[in-house]
Amino acid sequence: MEHLLFEVKEGVATIVLNRPEARNAFSIPMIEAWVKALEECRDREDIRVVVLTANGKAFCAGGDVKAMREGRGFLEPGESEQDTHSTGLARKNSLWKLIQRVPLTLEQVDKPVIAAVNGDAIGAGCDMALMCDMRVAADTARFAEAYVKLGIVPGDGGAYFLPRLVGMPKALELLLTGDLIDAEEALRIGLVNRVVPAEQLMEATYKLARKIAAQPPVAVQLIKRAAYQSATADLRTALDLVSSHMAIVTETEDYQEAMQAMFEKRQGVFKGK
Repeated sequence: MEHLLFEVKEGVATIVLNRPEARNAFSIPMIEAWVKALEECRDREDIRVVVLTANGKAFCAGGDVKAMREGRGFLEPGESEQDTHSTGLARKNSLWKLIQRVPLTLEQVDKPVIAAVNGDAIGAGCDMALMCDMRVAADTARFAEAYVKLGIVPGDGGAYFLPRLVGMPKALELLLTGDLIDAEEALRIGLVNRVVPAEQLMEATYKLARKIAAQPPVAVQLIKRAAYQSATADLRTALDLVSSHMAIVTETEDYQEAMQAMFEKRQGVFKGK
């Protein structure tokens, strides 16, 4: 069975974690396929929005606890002969060269990425949801930065992403207790964008994805880029950046189409040009 599934339909790419028997815990084949899928999402012009979800009852358990308990590192090697656990350096490299390639590649994807969280998102699985741009959660979903309960530290960006979403005090509470929170609490603290009945999760997620995919794609990508870059820039730099983006988008065919569609009171048809 493939550990990760990938398809593109009507401008929306869907990445599906597919180790339900292991609660979608990481494996080397999964991570390698994940990075490859993200690179394709980054590079293909026909992809306008990305959806990340999972098969089974869990979203992602993160590191493979069975492999960790057996002293085989943080992820299931599959058929790989890579040394991921024999020394501290090997364990570091299994994070840097494998698991952490997901957030590092995701950072290069200008298209909006939406996590459809269908179940438990634990540890690095929670991190994977946090590093997406938006999160739609099933009402049965639960979240936990459970690293501390295993005596380890957040290995996939939890200490980076969580404070930016919920603020430092709440982030530290969740990181230092490892507490499990339900979807409604996640919504209350701003960890997810919306909560929907589990049976409506994918319908609600694709509705949001298609709504964004129908917008002018160059503008969407530059808005995402401006938002993230402005978060770490001073005001003058941020304004200078967005003025450059404005110069670019007003040169596009989509800008002319958007203006015309507004005056004609119809939906624009955008080509990403």
